[in-house]
Amino acid sequence: MSLAETLLWLCHIQSPIGEEQALCAAVEARISTAALAGRVRRYGDSLVVPVRRGSGGPHVALAGHLDVVRTEHDAPPRIEGDRLYGAGAADMKSGLCLMLSLLEAPFAPRVDLTLVFYAREEGPYAENELGRVLAEDSELTRIALAIALEPSDNKLQLGCGGSLHATARFQGRTAHSARPWQGDNAIYKAQGLLARLARLEPQADSVDGLTWQAVTSATLAHGGRARNVIPDRFELNLNHRFGPSTSLTQAEANLAQLVAGEAELEFVDRSPAAPPLRSNPLISALAESGVHAVEPKQAWTDVARFAELGIPAANFGPGVQAQAHQKNEWTSVEQLAEGQRILERWLSKIGSPT
Repeated sequence: MSLAETLLWLCHIQSPIGEEQALCAAVEARISTAALAGRVRRYGDSLVVPVRRGSGGPHVALAGHLDVVRTEHDAPPRIEGDRLYGAGAADMKSGLCLMLSLLEAPFAPRVDLTLVFYAREEGPYAENELGRVLAEDSELTRIALAIALEPSDNKLQLGCGGSLHATARFQGRTAHSARPWQGDNAIYKAQGLLARLARLEPQADSVDGLTWQAVTSATLAHGGRARNVIPDRFELNLNHRFGPSTSLTQAEANLAQLVAGEAELEFVDRSPAAPPLRSNPLISALAESGVHAVEPKQAWTDVARFAELGIPAANFGPGVQAQAHQKNEWTSVEQLAEGQRILERWLSKIGSPT
């Protein structure tokens, strides 16, 4: 199959988060005919594929998630000009497409290569199956570098920002809305925090010559019992994003300081940041292989999971980043082909000499 045909094949197999079984089975069946260095190892709906061993070169892993967010699409997966439309076309079945192409193409770089297809990336940190894969597959902990093929417009995006989600709960007292003075409106108690959030400016966090922006946003709100009842409870979801120089512990302290004791604060999802590792020789080689730019990864990605285990990792992928999670998501067919050329150039550069 061509790259476009492979990506269409991937997009035709629906895989919203939590429903990756069909795609995992299809990928497993497709790679079963390939010449591999060992058996495919399956963990839940995730696969570890040992492509090549004994090359004499470094052992690198390419990682991509099978799941996509639930988005709306006006038509089935298709190609219109340079655009290939489909759920996950950019995020990140474009990356999965390159992984499969490296497995099936005659190109054979002189590196030890492992492919990791995993489930549930688009949900809570604790449910992401890459955590289980890394905990149970001991060989992966010994790789020299992992590349997460997240959509990045063929840019090399180093490190990643951390992310905290917390619930801020405001307590009040109910009353009839005709006599509000008999109650204590929990929604009004949030006005101080909401005003501070509205005034917050992004805070720069510079590491290794790259700059992340620390930001905090209210993203969800829940409260009230009925239209004619003064609410005794109001909740805000706060999402705090922070750079690699900030630990999870410090990020929690920063968010608690912002809330200033005005609400009960419960941390419900904690994802650490990851360092950029700009001077790593394998990462430097990728930077010199035709990538469009080298920049920080402002969002969170699974490079942080690798970093927690001391495994160097970076983000590089052909997907159109601005199309991630969009209605009628699409990616560029030409950008896909260019991403393949960059990856092949990099793998040839880091491979062992003949």
